[in-house]
Amino acid sequence: MKRIIIILTLLFLWASSSVNAQQKVEPTWESIQERGYPEWFNDAKLGIFIHWGLYSVPSWTKKEGYSEWAYKGWRDGNSQAVDFAKKVYGKDFEYKDFRDMFKAELFDAQEWADLFKRAGAKYVVLVSKHHDGYAMWDSKYSPGWNSVETGPKRDIVGELTDAVKKDGLKMGLYYSLPEWSNKIHRWEIDDNDSIGKYVDQHMVPQFKELVSKYKPSLIFTDGEWWNTAEQWHARELIAWYYNLIGDDAIVNDRWGYGADYGYKTPEYSAGITMTDRPWAEVRGIGRSFGLNRNEPIENYLTEDDLIRHFATLVANGGGLTLNVGPAGDGQIPLLQQERLLQLGNWLNVNGEAIYGTRAYKKHTEEKEISITRIDSTINFNWVRNSPDSRIRVDHFTGEWNGFISPSYNEEYTFTAKADDGVKVWIDGKLIIDQWNKQDQTLDGFVQGAETTQTHISKIKLKKGEKYPIKVEYFEDVQNASIEVKWSSKSQKEEIIPYSSLYVDSSLNSRNGLNAKYSSFKSYIAYTQKGNNIYAILLEWQDDRCILNIDRPADNTKVTMLGIDKDLPWKYEKGQMIIDMTPIKFSEIPCHSAWTLKISQ
Repeated sequence: MKRIIIILTLLFLWASSSVNAQQKVEPTWESIQERGYPEWFNDAKLGIFIHWGLYSVPSWTKKEGYSEWAYKGWRDGNSQAVDFAKKVYGKDFEYKDFRDMFKAELFDAQEWADLFKRAGAKYVVLVSKHHDGYAMWDSKYSPGWNSVETGPKRDIVGELTDAVKKDGLKMGLYYSLPEWSNKIHRWEIDDNDSIGKYVDQHMVPQFKELVSKYKPSLIFTDGEWWNTAEQWHARELIAWYYNLIGDDAIVNDRWGYGADYGYKTPEYSAGITMTDRPWAEVRGIGRSFGLNRNEPIENYLTEDDLIRHFATLVANGGGLTLNVGPAGDGQIPLLQQERLLQLGNWLNVNGEAIYGTRAYKKHTEEKEISITRIDSTINFNWVRNSPDSRIRVDHFTGEWNGFISPSYNEEYTFTAKADDGVKVWIDGKLIIDQWNKQDQTLDGFVQGAETTQTHISKIKLKKGEKYPIKVEYFEDVQNASIEVKWSSKSQKEEIIPYSSLYVDSSLNSRNGLNAKYSSFKSYIAYTQKGNNIYAILLEWQDDRCILNIDRPADNTKVTMLGIDKDLPWKYEKGQMIIDMTPIKFSEIPCHSAWTLKISQ
């Protein structure tokens, strides 16, 4: 009898939890917040983003640009991408003509899905429609402007969804809320608050058409910047989507002002530190999401960069949605494929320290690093990059020292324009002092953002004299840029030229300024799962590895993933010291980063 009561109690608890899990989500922020987020996303850590569309035919923009923004250049008439396309395809060529050139003849959905699985990804996010409005499925709301009626004459969303699910991965879809090309509302041309008709007659029904047909586990919306969540009907759409798909469904955080919900999506950054809400950085292997054939090789992450950056994101409580940009023919560039496979090979050894883990109380071990060089002048726009691959893309500093020599006996006006903080000294006098960070741009709006501030000051200088000059700069997050100009009654405003700058005061001094860039660098990343702590070494530790963590139990076992060998350790003065000498070079199981497993 007691056994029957226990069984009935368990059945009742299971039924109750099942009902709660499937409880209808109401179109209120309270109900949506209460519903929370599925654990599969927290466990997955790695997803693949795919930006592919008409813009993939020319695959060209400025070196730090997003090629998928090509249509905006055609509409506004002031783009390097447009100049390039007119030169290649003819002066009368228009963006809409790319739909006949977008053939996707090499596209094989199963090959893509297999590649993403080998890379270690647990989910895939395909751009179903970008800001140009071109749909990658047979949308009745985009007649003559979709992949089934034009170009490939194929249902790209459907083919990839089937292949991804066949490989056991979660399928997600990116969907741009606004469109540059829609006649009902021309995004960024028509008044932002006049978007209601477009939302009601086009966006909402098309969104529901897409989701109802393909039932993605993840929705990534974008382009919400100029409108509120109420104008986008965010509450209603999220609740509708959750009720349709069920427990697996998750949405991102780009739903307009007033929508403090969704997994967060920092873009091309050093990541964030957050453990109470899911997040995943979104970025390409290069500096563009859509393929950009104008990018130099330096813009691409190396194997080491990719793996170490990914491990750091996971240690900080997040993950990575890593983008690939196929060409118009449907082939993913071989360099991008190679990076995916290198990441997958590393995960084959170290995945235990990644999948299903959570942030440890101490996220990383860091040290300050600096690089020095001589810069010809101070005129940089790093966008969301940094001055050197060894310097992190956020939270870095720059300092320039040397001498400046004017050509006139006049009062000079110095102008510094920076994102974020800048200070300028001339002849020991602090003439510009703006040491504040700028307002952040919205994620996804890096190409259209202008976040710099201009600061001006004047000082009298004598012709031919060499005055000490010092400039300090700090970058907070997102965009990074600085320029320093001068002008006088006889000197037009210009970036201070190389010929007027000197590294020292000697007669034969070299032109330019002594530059120093500094940031912190993570060299160990921690994760945890169950009773295990994982220390991912982002730099090889020669004879011993020092971990600043709590004292482990005396019977704790330390091994390196991929090697069946115990490593001696001791605990002294608040540090766990692990003897690395038992590992032979020939035994090292992988490249780029190595994981110590601390089993308590």
